[in-house]
Amino acid sequence: MNRIKKSCFILGASVVLAGAVMTGFESGDSHSFKMTKSLDIFNAIVRELDLLYVDTIQPEKSVRDGIDAMLYALDPYTVYYPEEDRDELDMMLKNSYGGIGSIIRYEPELKHTLIIEPYEGMPAATAGLKAGDMLLELDGKDLTGVTDCSKLLRGQIGTEITLKVKRPGQEEPIDIKLTRQAIQMPLIPYYAKLEGERFGALNGQVGYINLSSFSGNPSKEFKQAFLDLKKQGITALVIDLRNNGGGLLDEAIEIANFFVPRGKTLVTTRGKSGETIETYKTLREPLDTEIPIAILVNSGTASSSEILAGSMQDLDRAVIVGNRTFGKGLVQTTRPLPYGGTIKITTSKYYIPSGRCVQAIDYTHRNEDGSVGRIPDSLTHVFHTAIGREVRDGGGVTPDSVIQAKQLPNILYYLVNDNQIFDYATQYVLKHPTIPSAEIFQLTDADYADFKAQVKASDFKYDQQTEKLLKSLKEMARFEGYLKDANAEFDALEKKLQHNLDHDLDYFATDIRSMIAVEIVKRYYYQRGAIIEQLKEDEELKSAVDILASPTTYHSILHLPTD
Repeated sequence: MNRIKKSCFILGASVVLAGAVMTGFESGDSHSFKMTKSLDIFNAIVRELDLLYVDTIQPEKSVRDGIDAMLYALDPYTVYYPEEDRDELDMMLKNSYGGIGSIIRYEPELKHTLIIEPYEGMPAATAGLKAGDMLLELDGKDLTGVTDCSKLLRGQIGTEITLKVKRPGQEEPIDIKLTRQAIQMPLIPYYAKLEGERFGALNGQVGYINLSSFSGNPSKEFKQAFLDLKKQGITALVIDLRNNGGGLLDEAIEIANFFVPRGKTLVTTRGKSGETIETYKTLREPLDTEIPIAILVNSGTASSSEILAGSMQDLDRAVIVGNRTFGKGLVQTTRPLPYGGTIKITTSKYYIPSGRCVQAIDYTHRNEDGSVGRIPDSLTHVFHTAIGREVRDGGGVTPDSVIQAKQLPNILYYLVNDNQIFDYATQYVLKHPTIPSAEIFQLTDADYADFKAQVKASDFKYDQQTEKLLKSLKEMARFEGYLKDANAEFDALEKKLQHNLDHDLDYFATDIRSMIAVEIVKRYYYQRGAIIEQLKEDEELKSAVDILASPTTYHSILHLPTD
């Protein structure tokens, strides 16, 4: 009874207050009135549910679900972080967190979490954890069935934990002690002079810098890497931004400033009603305004990465090579909320030197199923670079030299998803305590034969796209009445398209072997080794170097064609 009286009193007070506020707005700002009205309705609904609903509601969960649904309707980047999730936000903004430094994955069939990839120099690696280790206990707590071990592994920097793990090749579990530390993802996991016959006239003269993120402080590391390469005598530079999801805007500006004169406007942000919020210019004297530069991009290049690539394109300072970028032209700001919460909210769009915005997804017009699509090319607009080259908005950054994205075979997806390659690499490490350096490592024919034997022994199953399409075609032929006359042809085609695992493993051997080699090298030389292995057959990198090797081609891309 007291609960009902108390709730009714609060509700009554809210209604009286709401009425007074609404009256004040009715003759004034209609937007303010609608906002107040909506908040009062939501507040009243929550209180009525709490008072009268047949089951006891969980206020925090109910309101959180409402908040998440509201923000989901806006865009994926406007997110609410309650106090308990603050570490997640800090990790994203700083690219750093307190933990052990390893990629982990929960395996439903095993009901346990596996170590997938320890980071070089981080606690997991220095303490001896290896890819394939199964986490059994953490400080005596049974981890069977625990699907989110990452929350347990993270904690206050400097605290010690003990993991009990089951290691492949060893019968008894082992205990490993680790001390949590600030985990800094490698911002520049690899840089080097590119050497080898395939780089032609520029063999040993092209610098390569792989930039993985703009979180943290990558500009400092980038500067050190570039100056080191300059000392080694490079005459051209490749910056790899593929799969770089972005980070801090200031870091992208800083890196662009290394190659662009002081005082150049790189980014302008505009918010509600189109007003300019802030203009970002280069503030320092550059390191090098002459060295030829190629920037590698793909569909995973987003946000601050697109600012760097797009601004360098707009200023005709670098040739962009690869595939069209993701197209995220939105800027977020964090704002404090009551009770320790934070909201990361989209406050503006950014515009690069030509005046274009690269935002490619239209979140304001969703399909009936809630999905969103890219802005059609027909609705984009033409802008011009500093010298007058045409570029377009609304679709990410389109490279100056577009390289057709390689289509990986269907069987490779199933091999990865079924852990065939991961498991083979685990067994390979047990048999090979060491391997040659990443630069010269090669997967032998005997190694690949062992892999094929493992796959066939595991009763590996996979779907072929041709079988799926043929089945759909056959169903359509039956529906439209053509199957009877074409049945013999369908039968003959089905026999030709039956699974032939040996054929597929041989036919797609190049791609499969490459993936195996990357996974193996990563076990010994971490992310740096994986990048070295991937670059061995990298067609986009080869194309970028070819452009840099030809001054005529390079300058023709960055200049208007002459009549």
